[in-house]
Amino acid sequence: MKRITLILAFFMAVLAVNAQISRVAVKTSDLPKAITDNVTKSYAGYTVKEATKVVENNVVTFDVVVVKGTATETLIYDKDGKFLRKAAPKAAATAKPAQTPAGKPAQNPAGKTAPTKK
Repeated sequence: MKRITLILAFFMAVLAVNAQISRVAVKTSDLPKAITDNVTKSYAGYTVKEATKVVENNVVTFDVVVVKGTATETLIYDKDGKFLRKAAPKAAATAKPAQTPAGKPAQNPAGKTAPTKK
C-alpha cells in the first residue's frame, strides 16, 4: 500500500511540473520578424502594445496585444511566428442600466412610453 501511495505521489508531482505555465514579457524588437511582418501586413495602422512569451507543456507561443485607437486585439503566434488565432475578447465590465431623469416615464426597448398608474 505504501508503494502505491508513493507511485501516485510521484505521478502527481510529474503532472504538476508538466502543467506549469510560464509567461515572460517580450520587447517588440525581440519578437520574431515573421510576427512583426504579419502585424504590419494584416493589421495596418495597429501598433504592438505588449507581447508575452508563453510556455505551456513545453510549447512556446507569443501573445501579442495590438491597438488602433480604442480597438484592441490579442493575437496568438507559434514559436516561429506563424499566426495561430485571435484570443477571445475579454468580457466588458457590466454596464449600469440607463437612468431616466426624474419625472419622466421610462421607455421600453421599442421606444414606447411605459403605461403609468393612475
